[in-house]
Amino acid sequence: MIRWVLFVIGYVALSFYVLQALKTITKQPWWSWIYIAISMVVMINFIYQFSIGEETGRVLSIPKSYAFGFLLTMLTFNIITILFLFSEDMYRLISGLYQKLFGEEKQFGLPARRRFLSLIALGIAAVPFGALLYGMYKGKYNFKVLKYDLEFDDLPDSFDGYQITQISDIHSGSFDDRKMIEYGVNLINKQKSDVLLFTGDMVNNMTSEMLPWADLFSTLEAKDGKFSVLGNHDYGDYIPWDTEELKHQNLEDLKTLQKEMGFDLLLNEHRYLQKGDDKIALVGVENWGKGGFKKAGDLKKAASKINADDFKILMSHDPSHWEMEVIQDAYHYHLTLSGHTHGMQFGIEIPGWIKWSPVKWRYPYWAGIYKEMGQFINVNRGFGFLGYPGRVGIWPEITVITLKKKALT
Repeated sequence: MIRWVLFVIGYVALSFYVLQALKTITKQPWWSWIYIAISMVVMINFIYQFSIGEETGRVLSIPKSYAFGFLLTMLTFNIITILFLFSEDMYRLISGLYQKLFGEEKQFGLPARRRFLSLIALGIAAVPFGALLYGMYKGKYNFKVLKYDLEFDDLPDSFDGYQITQISDIHSGSFDDRKMIEYGVNLINKQKSDVLLFTGDMVNNMTSEMLPWADLFSTLEAKDGKFSVLGNHDYGDYIPWDTEELKHQNLEDLKTLQKEMGFDLLLNEHRYLQKGDDKIALVGVENWGKGGFKKAGDLKKAASKINADDFKILMSHDPSHWEMEVIQDAYHYHLTLSGHTHGMQFGIEIPGWIKWSPVKWRYPYWAGIYKEMGQFINVNRGFGFLGYPGRVGIWPEITVITLKKKALT
């Protein structure tokens, strides 16, 4: 109870401070009343969803995620505005003290707020405010197809020009617009790749989340098949279960559902992709992540029946696995495909100019193609979303990778 009281006091104080900027720029009181009404609705909804609302666990339900998203939007607007107002108030305070100590009348008085500074503060704060709202309304389904050509000296000749589509982090428990998901699925199929690889996190918590979407994702197709691995969310670790048996059954149900959808789920095992006399080893591990994430992945077991000189593609959900184990492994994994980071669903990307997100401080390899020790990794930004129900600057991704035989020079 105390934490909610402190939250309300803090939130109201921030809102009241911002209200002063609105009063400075306009004499029309209805602007202030609109701001007060929106602030109160956002606060009350957040308190309701996180105190009385349904569903427990560490992953936000759809109502909770929107309550969090709107609160984040308002707080961002308020904090940026306050940074400007506070700077001006410090100047006003110093001016008043100066007049008191050194002025002719020796009286303390605060100069009036400057309207143009309030306008600047509100204008700048409106940019992330609008971006966060856009991210929830449109950005989360702003699917992008990113294409890469990767060259290898030892690629088998028959696989020159072989095309892979990678998707990751579906997070079906967050979906709320079937038409947009249909659009995304159709966009995947339009790539007409040789093979489709899904690198984990089909659900947020429970297999039942995927049931309304299973028929749609069953329409995904690739001539050499669809393959998948598990992500950290697929194990059901982030919600309480009445018994361990129910949790175990949930995972088994997800494995069965993936098979029914046409995916060949690789659980620390491999398959060979064959073209004529040539072949590629496709290796799939269960989730392995640094820190507190599940470490069910067993690379040695998964690769135990392939040859050291095989051309290898590894599917591993968390890129920290590549960083900490794969690139140092005795086997040379030519290409690793991961996801997990979502690019934090927030950042700035201008191709050829800048690629930045706060998630880079947690994951050195967080989005796109990287190369270390002659080995490539692609970290997919994710198909779905989680937590904040939107994306800003880091859009949902469908990756298309074409393998190329490096020409002799």
